[in-house]
Amino acid sequence: MKKLRTAAKSRKTNETFIEVAVHLDDPTEVSIETGIGFFDHMLELFARHGRIGLVVKAKGDLHIDSHHTVEDVGIVLGQLVREALGDKKGITRYGSAYVPMDDSLGFVAIDISGRPFLHFDAEFDNPKLGNFDTELVHEFFQAFSFQAAMTVHARVLYGVNTHHKIESLFKALGRALHQAVAVDPEIKGVNSTKGLIE
Repeated sequence: MKKLRTAAKSRKTNETFIEVAVHLDDPTEVSIETGIGFFDHMLELFARHGRIGLVVKAKGDLHIDSHHTVEDVGIVLGQLVREALGDKKGITRYGSAYVPMDDSLGFVAIDISGRPFLHFDAEFDNPKLGNFDTELVHEFFQAFSFQAAMTVHARVLYGVNTHHKIESLFKALGRALHQAVAVDPEIKGVNSTKGLIE
């Protein structure tokens, strides 16, 4: 019987209470509630285009700003993707995607390497979308990539509309992740000459 690649956890601090569940092989359930409308929209796009199940319930100190909530969701989500992947045997490991969103073109490449790294190249002219500070896109990508122990390169090649730029990145992250976590029956063990991905 095939082992389900799923994980769930909660994380409570003085700033946030985060509950997340991830299912890498069943995209049926996607439900996002963070209190940050634009962020909810981006996480749903990430999950739908990544073909993963994702449930997020977050309560944070939004009376201050959205920073802690966005970062902590990234932390927990990254931890759960790493946990759900288990020993990483048979996974493709690499994934990349270009995603056009009207005037904008986003690109994300990832390596499930066990080595956390983020290269982020994007500028957003609009500092705020709803109650979401656009500089937090970088914070989310950093928290996610470091906790998932992935190498992530994210770039907006061009564009004008801030919403479109960010949307292209979240969709590209989902699509790249979908490729990278896919199981290839031709891969025996882990996809590394070291024989180990930590």
